[in-house]
Order: sequence, then structure tokens, then C-alpha cells
Amino acid sequence: MKKIKGIIDRIEGEYAVVEIGNETRDILRSILPKNVQTGDVVYFQGDKVLVDKEQTEKRRKEIEDLMDEIWED
Repeated sequence: MKKIKGIIDRIEGEYAVVEIGNETRDILRSILPKNVQTGDVVYFQGDKVLVDKEQTEKRRKEIEDLMDEIWED
């Protein structure tokens, strides 16, 4: 079964706005893991949604490093 990667862009009420590829989709929060947060990398596989903590942390570190580079000057 194919896994689809998404990134939680933001939470708006009972929906999470999820970036999947080059588009965003509104996904009901009730189908996502309860601890999902903005910036989390998630994988949709069938009726399961899993948070990839390792990829999430890697992504956060990359963004933090980029921000450090921008603000060094």
C-alpha cells in the first residue's frame, strides 16, 4: 500500500491544513493522531495516519539552520 507524505501547515479549528505535494488539503483533526502539531511530517497509509518524529525533527533542524544563516548578518 502506498504511503503519502504530508506536512502539517497549520491547525484551524477542527481541521488541519496539510501540504501534500504542491497543494494543501483540509483534513479533519479527528482522523489525525491527537498529538499532531504544526510542522509535523505525517504519512497517510490506507486509513492510518502516522507522525514521523525523526523526519519532523530533521525538518525543524534544517529550518532552524536556514534561519540562523539568514539572521547572522
